Amino acid sequence: MQQFVIRPEEPDDWWEVEALYDLCFAPGREALSSYRLRDDVPPVSGLSLVARDGQGILAGAIRFWPVHVGDHDALLLGPVAVHPTHQGEGLGGFLIHQGLEAGREIGWQRAMLVGDAPYYTRFGFTRLSGVEMPPPTNPDRVLGAELSPGEWLNVRGEVTRWTR
Repeated sequence: MQQFVIRPEEPDDWWEVEALYDLCFAPGREALSSYRLRDDVPPVSGLSLVARDGQGILAGAIRFWPVHVGDHDALLLGPVAVHPTHQGEGLGGFLIHQGLEAGREIGWQRAMLVGDAPYYTRFGFTRLSGVEMPPPTNPDRVLGAELSPGEWLNVRGEVTRWTR
């Protein structure tokens, strides 16, 4: 993997990161149910990361949002994107590992996302039973990872917007 500068996303990065997400995802991405959980809720400070290449150009980004799952708190990972010119270099996986480790270090116990299990299982994500994302979400795509052992055991319920 080529050298990238990885750092927490800053307010000045916002629009450039949004442009990267627009480039990498289908039109209408903000209509997805996971975006309703993010509306008017800031990402978790310090966990949303940007990666810049040697010329300072944005190469990748990841964001984490706080949510509630029943009576428990969780990180909602997403979106994560890598500019097409850097895909296949391992940057997306590196951002996921870094973000999850940073979440663990500041005391988060669990993370979740809506995504493809074959890709995310290598980062410790498995299908969550009894965790209900707002519709329309395919339950087979609701995945979780434990940032501390056993933290998804007996966690059930609706995923709702952060209220603290």
